[in-house]
Amino acid sequence: MRSGFVAIVGKPNVGKSTLLNAFVGTKVSIVSEKPQTTRNRIVGIANLPGAQVVFVDTPGVHKPKHGLGRRLVEAARGAVQGMDLILFMADPTTPILLSDRATAEMLQSAGCPVWLVINKIDAVDRDTLAQIKPELEAMYPFERTVLVSAARGDNVQDLLHDIAQRLPEGPMYYPPDTVVDKPEEFLAAEMIREKLLERTREEVPHSVAVVVETMRAREERDIVDIDASILVERDSQKGIVIGAGGRMLREVGTAARAEIERLLGSQVNLQLWVKVRPKWRDDEAMLNRLGYRE
Repeated sequence: MRSGFVAIVGKPNVGKSTLLNAFVGTKVSIVSEKPQTTRNRIVGIANLPGAQVVFVDTPGVHKPKHGLGRRLVEAARGAVQGMDLILFMADPTTPILLSDRATAEMLQSAGCPVWLVINKIDAVDRDTLAQIKPELEAMYPFERTVLVSAARGDNVQDLLHDIAQRLPEGPMYYPPDTVVDKPEEFLAAEMIREKLLERTREEVPHSVAVVVETMRAREERDIVDIDASILVERDSQKGIVIGAGGRMLREVGTAARAEIERLLGSQVNLQLWVKVRPKWRDDEAMLNRLGYRE
């Protein structure tokens, strides 16, 4: 039996969550084209014949502008400690940025092998890939380089098999049917936030948080009642989230409810409430409540 912990790191929007979901075989981390979508350390478990790989999806490394941003960067830094292997993800469709170099610098203290995973190979031609590949490899003494398309699935299963073979012998850290270490309330809140990210303007996504206030199953019927609060920082953002005549909020609720029902395997009665909490991203007590721990 081989087992171990593998961190997935990189700048925002390189496809870390997409790759994690592909490894696990189901959606355990929300995905959006907007950067800094992942805010928490998400653990997804891939169970293979003779191996269990515990993947840690981390927030993207960036220059923080508020308390939440600082906690996200610290979460990424902390995630590389105690790992058996680290996957450094890079995006060949964009130039090498300071955030790429900051991530590579962060790995100096990791104390474990690091593989360079160049994602989105389906989005660039061979000449572009041939040009940027040595530039990326020069940032850090990577043990190996792997080319993948997480969205399309190219080379993902081969990479997963190679990762499992690289891990040491060890026990199963989770039961064999476990794919994520987060409670259902957390996953439901993330699904609601994902639907908001898909539909709202640029000024809203980073200012939104979702809190599941209550989640309870009815005794007499196969229905789960969920009350969730959507937090924004300004009244103008509240208006955007609600939409004209409540249209936006209804669309978000309908889309989120469908995903939560697939998660729970039962009907869901979802009630959403939009609340203004000025500067919540710098409110230490609110950050703690939302799970963004120091």
